[in-house]
Amino acid sequence: MKEILIGGIIMKLAQYGDYLYLYILFLTFIPAIILRLSGFNTKYYGIIASLGMILLIMDITLGVKLFLMFLVFEIIIIYLYLFIRKRTENKYLYWIFLFLSMLPVISSKVAGVTQYAYIGFIGLSYLNFKIIQMIIEIYDCRITKVNFITFLYFIIFFPTLSSGPIDRWKRFEENLNSKLEKKEYIKDYLIIGLKKIFMAITYKFVLAYLIDTYWLLKISTDITLLNSINYMYSYTMYLFFDFAGYSLFAVGTSYIFGIKTPENFNKPFLSKDMKEFWTRWHISLSRWFGDYIFSRFVLTSMRKKIFKNRFIASYIAQLITMFIMGLWHGLTVYYIIYGFYQGIALILTDIYQRKSNFYKKHKKKTWFNFIQIAVTFHIICFGMLIFSGYLFK
Repeated sequence: MKEILIGGIIMKLAQYGDYLYLYILFLTFIPAIILRLSGFNTKYYGIIASLGMILLIMDITLGVKLFLMFLVFEIIIIYLYLFIRKRTENKYLYWIFLFLSMLPVISSKVAGVTQYAYIGFIGLSYLNFKIIQMIIEIYDCRITKVNFITFLYFIIFFPTLSSGPIDRWKRFEENLNSKLEKKEYIKDYLIIGLKKIFMAITYKFVLAYLIDTYWLLKISTDITLLNSINYMYSYTMYLFFDFAGYSLFAVGTSYIFGIKTPENFNKPFLSKDMKEFWTRWHISLSRWFGDYIFSRFVLTSMRKKIFKNRFIASYIAQLITMFIMGLWHGLTVYYIIYGFYQGIALILTDIYQRKSNFYKKHKKKTWFNFIQIAVTFHIICFGMLIFSGYLFK
């Protein structure tokens, strides 16, 4: 969050976090809409707008410097590995470059538990996900060439800067370079984008604010059973409306700039089990972990016959995947416990659904689905209570 002095008043500027940012954001829409309605691609304007917004959001003395260092480092990593991969598929080199691509986020997380917690900048983790994904897909030969201007725009694309959703290079590139007619832009991008932004305002600036102000902040810090239950429900609802609101802002803004950034939430509290929940909650992150950690671990372990059957491989992969997700949130006890909790919940869900005759007999019945939704909601809420750190204060 950055502070700006306007007319002797200090105003805070956080991405999608205050009215000043929204005012500036709406100003950036005007040229983008005019260009798109005139039949022009907004790529070059989008780069200029993204650089301008980055300068506004980040601390210009340190944040911008670290961001530029990250950008130069990752550009070198991507193009150097692209050059090397065309000449060799050496796996050791792949692992070296993969590790190098992860260094910024690893350094930031480690620094977070030291006296150097300031090392990093807004959106570092999400930007790093894009780079890691590209290194993996260069090795897989799914990416064989990278246009520099498109790559630069992909990395600095400001609507998804601070907290995603996490886009994929191939999808972004195809979307950006596709011909977009005026009618299509109005119907499938502009109107939908504006609807998402108005919904985001309701979620983040009305519902999340009310829950936080009149419920969450009213709960005593004394940890009792009743206080913990109260905090569990209020924090879960606050986190959803705040983060889903942010994601709607990011997706809606992307649409206005002509980019269909993937959705991040899809009614997660209607999930009937934890497997379904992770297809509805923070969708871009769960898919990223599923594609690049879970699936690859399962396929590799089965190919090398490390485990006796695919279920054991899947369960180990679930634990590893969710443990890493916990670490990614931060090197604190409650994030690590949260990761294991989610991994165990996914494993127990699969075992129950495979072995329970009661489940197989009733799973299509309406009354049973309502019970499943209620039970899953409470499993979710308890996980959010762990995630909040409330029990560890």
